[in-house]
Amino acid sequence: MTEEPRGMRADARRNRARVLVAAETVLAREGLGATMRTVAGEAGVGLGTVYRHFPTQAELYRAVITERARRLAERAGPLLTAEDPGEAFFGFLTAVVDDAARNKAMADFLTGAGVDVKEGMEDTSRAMREAIEALMTRAQRAGAVRADLCMPELLALLGALCAAAERGPWAGDLPGRVLGLVYDGCRPRP
Repeated sequence: MTEEPRGMRADARRNRARVLVAAETVLAREGLGATMRTVAGEAGVGLGTVYRHFPTQAELYRAVITERARRLAERAGPLLTAEDPGEAFFGFLTAVVDDAARNKAMADFLTGAGVDVKEGMEDTSRAMREAIEALMTRAQRAGAVRADLCMPELLALLGALCAAAERGPWAGDLPGRVLGLVYDGCRPRP
């Protein structure tokens, strides 16, 4: 079970959170070859604790991806009051694309193992779309984003950017150049 069950004791919630943080750290350091035992050691919990929360490695990876997406969606909140709405909007889109590139290896592993990466992400996906729309609307009102840009077009562009970041090569100055070209198309015409 990847979602935190209701009524979970406070210590169990803390342990689950520690396991997720540790898994993200270990995966970044060791890649998909990281073991559940290594994650347990990094979290400072027993191996049984890891398996109680995440019975399989695939469930742990899916929970890491879901948690990262949830944290990313939450980052949009403070941006809704940022001084520069355009900078907040484009900065958030960049963060979404960067996150897609980082999640690629885990998503590939899960898909290869027959796991649906999107399972259980409905609420997070909805929160992400709402955050992007709110940032876009605010940037449009400020004149930083063209008024005729609508969510379907923006989501198509963002999906294409994420796919490009996931498939690589997405390094060096290529990301900045590609994002710059797309963002220029989103800005009002002179």
